[in-house]
Amino acid sequence: MSTAPLTPAGDDRKARRNVTVLVAAQAFLGSQMPMIFTIGGLAGQSLAPNVCLATLPISLIVLGSMLSATPLSALMQRFGRRAGFWAGTAGGAAGGAIGALGLYHQSFGLFLLGSLLTGIYMSAQGFYRFAAADTASEEFRPKAISYVMAGGLASAIIGPQIVKLTADAYVIPFLGTYGAVIAVNLVGSLLFLFIDIPRPPVPAHDAPKGRSRMELLKTPRIAVAVICAMVSYALMNLVMTSTPLAVVGCGFETGDAADVVTAHVLAMFAPSFFTGHLIARFGVEKIMATGLVILAGAGAVGLSGVNLEQFFLALVLLGLGWNFGFIGATTMLAGAHGAHERGRMQGLNDLIVFGGVTLASLASGGLMNCSGGSPQAGWTAVNLAMAPFLVLAGGALIWLVMRPKDTRA
Repeated sequence: MSTAPLTPAGDDRKARRNVTVLVAAQAFLGSQMPMIFTIGGLAGQSLAPNVCLATLPISLIVLGSMLSATPLSALMQRFGRRAGFWAGTAGGAAGGAIGALGLYHQSFGLFLLGSLLTGIYMSAQGFYRFAAADTASEEFRPKAISYVMAGGLASAIIGPQIVKLTADAYVIPFLGTYGAVIAVNLVGSLLFLFIDIPRPPVPAHDAPKGRSRMELLKTPRIAVAVICAMVSYALMNLVMTSTPLAVVGCGFETGDAADVVTAHVLAMFAPSFFTGHLIARFGVEKIMATGLVILAGAGAVGLSGVNLEQFFLALVLLGLGWNFGFIGATTMLAGAHGAHERGRMQGLNDLIVFGGVTLASLASGGLMNCSGGSPQAGWTAVNLAMAPFLVLAGGALIWLVMRPKDTRA
C-alpha cells in the first residue's frame, strides 16, 4: 500500500522549503550527536566504576531514543512535527545540562541520566527524514529524504571541531563540550519556526482505521524495511561506539579519534546528495543490498589491522554502508503504509530500530573492553559480531526480492 502524495506531482515548492529547514536542523542540531559519540565513551570510561561500562552512556542515549520514539510519534500525529521537534531540543538541552553536572560532580549516575535525556533529541532527529516526505510528491520523496540526510555532512564537520575546541577548555575534561551541547539545542530550536508541515487531519468516525501494528509488521515490505534499517543502524552504532576507545587504546590521540569520527560521519551523509537519485534509477532493493555489502567490507577492513589508516577506511565504509542501507530502508517504509497509519508505523519502526541499536551499543563496550584483554582483541570481537546480523538482513532482502511481485506489498 503506497502513501498517497500530499502534493501533486511536480509541485513541490512547500516540500522544498521544508527540506531546506530540515537540512539546516540536521546540520546544526545534528552536530551534537558526533560530539557526544566522540567523547561519551571516553567520559564514561573516566567516571565508570568498571571499564566494561565505559560505553553505557552511549547505550543510554540510544535507550532514551528507543523509549521516546513512540510518544514523540504520537505527539507529532496529534500536534504536528514542530511540537515533536521542540520536545527533542528540550530533551537535548536538558541532557547536556545534566551530563555537565555529572562531570562536574564526578557522578556516573547523573551522567547516565543526562545521556538518557539526550536520547529524546536523537529520537526527534530520526523523524526529520519522515517529515521531509510529508509534503513531497511521490517523485520527489526519495530525494527529499536523501537531501535531509545529507545535512549531516555539515554536522560531521561542525561536531568534531567543537569537540577539539571545547574538550579541554576547562579543568574538568569534556565539561565545555556539554556546555556547547546546551547552546546548540537552544539556538537550533529556532529553526522550527520556519517549518510548514500541516498537522495531520483529525480522522472522521467513518475514516479507515488502518492496520494494527501486528498487521503492519506482517506486511513483507514493511518487515524487510524494518529489519534492514535496524541492522544497518545497529551495526553502525556497534562499531562507531567502540572506535574512540579502540583508537586511543591502540596508542593514538583523542584528536585522531575525533578525525576518524569526522571521516565516518562525512561518509554517512555525503552520499545522500545522490542516494535518492540512485534509488529512483536502480530501485530501492538494489541500493539496500549494496549497503549491506559495504557494511561487510567495513568489518573485513576492521579485522585486517589497527593502523590509523585502517581505522579511517573501516569507518568510511561503515558510514557509506549505513547511508545506502538506512536511506533505502526508510524509502521502502515510507511507501509501504498509508498517511493514516503514519504515526503508528513510524513510531513502531523507530522503537524496533533503536531497540536493536540499544542492544548493539550495550554490547559494544563489553566486546571492546572485556574481550581478550587488549584493545586489539576487543576491536576484533566488535567487527566479528557484525556477521550474523548481516546474514539476517541479507536473507530478509533476498526473501523479499524472490517473492512474486503481487505478494510483496
